[in-house]
Amino acid sequence: MNPALLGLITIIAGVGGCIGYFYLSNQFLDKVLFPAKGPNAGQNINRANLIRPWLFLFPALFALGLYLAYPVFETLRLSLTDRDQGGAFVGLENYQQMFSEPKFWEALSNNMLWLIVVPAAATAFGLLAAQLTDRIKWGSVAKSLIFMPMAISFVGAAVIFKLVYDTRPVDQNQIGILNAVWLQFEGGIGSFLFLKALPALVLASFAGIVAYVGWIFIQPIANRNDEGLGFIPLRLFVGSAALYLVWLSVKSLAGLFVFSFPYGEPQTWLTIPFWNSFFLMVVLIWIQTGFAMVILSAALRGIPEETIEAAIVDGANPLQVFFKIKVPQIMGTIVVVWTTITLVVLKVFDIVFAMSNGQWETQVLANYMYDKLFRADEWGVGSASAIIIMLLVSPILIWNVYNARKEMK
Repeated sequence: MNPALLGLITIIAGVGGCIGYFYLSNQFLDKVLFPAKGPNAGQNINRANLIRPWLFLFPALFALGLYLAYPVFETLRLSLTDRDQGGAFVGLENYQQMFSEPKFWEALSNNMLWLIVVPAAATAFGLLAAQLTDRIKWGSVAKSLIFMPMAISFVGAAVIFKLVYDTRPVDQNQIGILNAVWLQFEGGIGSFLFLKALPALVLASFAGIVAYVGWIFIQPIANRNDEGLGFIPLRLFVGSAALYLVWLSVKSLAGLFVFSFPYGEPQTWLTIPFWNSFFLMVVLIWIQTGFAMVILSAALRGIPEETIEAAIVDGANPLQVFFKIKVPQIMGTIVVVWTTITLVVLKVFDIVFAMSNGQWETQVLANYMYDKLFRADEWGVGSASAIIIMLLVSPILIWNVYNARKEMK
């Protein structure tokens, strides 16, 4: 059957089925189960009204149970069994095997690196874009261009950047943008400015900004005037992540001036250990910056003008207005954006699978799980890694639900 026709039939059947379910269930409730007539009419109406909300919730509850709750319990069961032994219960052996494999720890460490870099960079770039685009006349056009990558699938974005990082032999023209630019450097003053001085300035600025953001989060704890105990774990995590990023920046800054660049040779960027993970992270940052920009732009527009005008009257410069007045007022939105992107990062699979397939020390947990489930045919270990991903995601989901309920109150 033609895919378009099949899709149309699916839509008609789905919408028609929902309409039919709600209509017929209400008719059964009101006409057969609890008819609004006879001596018990009032009691029947009350009973029908008590049951009616559950009729509307049932399809959603059934779908959640079928496609969410059941897979979780089944994955947990599989993680405790051995398929080669006919599904026999083996306890925690799959977890022990997983923890003994270097590839798992490589995937876990890479996930932690992604977890630190991508949400921070995407949120920072999104906040910067939101602030700058609101100050120019063609800001709506700029926002559309920045948001456009959100319309591209992760696999599509990975293919685009795989072409950017493409490498051809020395005697051929380079179609990869990065190598085409790289081959223009020969070691002169231009190479020093663009490959050492400019990156050093960027790294130093990044370290300074990260250190400042980390201090903003840690300062209330140091002053013992935190808003509540619920924020302390998050503040400590952000402070620790900021400290790690500062150390990483300083380390990279020190190694930048002693590193000898291989000028004139095209580089296979995705095979360079450690740095290839950052080349993969760029793809997700590129996609998520638009999301962060849209949410943070709305938050910035919601800041009362009186607070900004009062700060300007008191002599605050633009940087002070931004960091001391605007950022504290939208900190709740920044945290929401940060945690939302964190959830995406913890489940990242498509980009790594399409660009490096976990080779050259770029393995992540979701790709490790895929390898175990569908390549190595080790369902127990693959299911165990899926449980680990779920355990890492769950605290952030609980945190978001907690904040959402707190704001509703």
